[in-house]
Amino acid sequence: PASAYNFDPMRLVAVGLLLALPTLASSQVAPTQGQVPRMADGRPNLQGIWQVRNRASYDLQDHVARHGMPAGRGVVEGGDIPYQPWAAKKKLENFAARATADPLAHCYMPGVPRIMYMEWPFQIYQTRDHVAMTFEWTQVYRLIYTDGSETPDGLEFWMGDSRGRWEGDTLVVDVTDHNDRTWFDMAGNFHSEALKVVERYTMLDPDTIRYEATIEDPKVFTRPWTISMPLHRHKDMDRILEYQCQAEAEEANGALERDPLTWYPKP
Repeated sequence: PASAYNFDPMRLVAVGLLLALPTLASSQVAPTQGQVPRMADGRPNLQGIWQVRNRASYDLQDHVARHGMPAGRGVVEGGDIPYQPWAAKKKLENFAARATADPLAHCYMPGVPRIMYMEWPFQIYQTRDHVAMTFEWTQVYRLIYTDGSETPDGLEFWMGDSRGRWEGDTLVVDVTDHNDRTWFDMAGNFHSEALKVVERYTMLDPDTIRYEATIEDPKVFTRPWTISMPLHRHKDMDRILEYQCQAEAEEANGALERDPLTWYPKP
């Protein structure tokens, strides 16, 4: 479905908001050596371009190398994902069929938290009432409301609905209203529509954010579990670039629809 890709009617609104956000230079208080940058209101300034340096997008747990999947260390606290017995079997089925069953193989939106640790940079913008993120992968975006507004009723989203609050210097984000179509990684770790994610963003220094996400889904897991990892600031980029998953896939397989050459005069 079109909604599973990057098209969204609300994208025009979000893009307008991003363009209207204050620039980094005009809205931050310059940090002294070793201190985190801060906004004019005293909150940590998360703005900038960030990226993980791990292999969590392939598998959240320790894993050896396989075709199309480089080896990597796990990011799950305690090491194990507490699946219910039926769900553990389903995860193995997903893994065996990952080449075609992974929603990302069809360029569907990755969901949260997966989008946060894919190997593509993303940019954070910040105001008093919102934190916005735009991602290099297919220009997917997230809008985190920090104005105390409530989540809508009866809706499901590929990227969930994000509502944030500050607990001291940590941005805490409750992500709800997920659909059941996204995975946590290429290895087939999955969830149901009952998924709730609590994210925590804590600046450790000017160039590092500690990212934590606690996963709760009583339909799939026996208890909540947590992943954690650092996000690293890009200092050599002043903007994110562009990768359009669906367009690249269509061009690679020859399915790209070309417009007729209407700008040439008729013979």
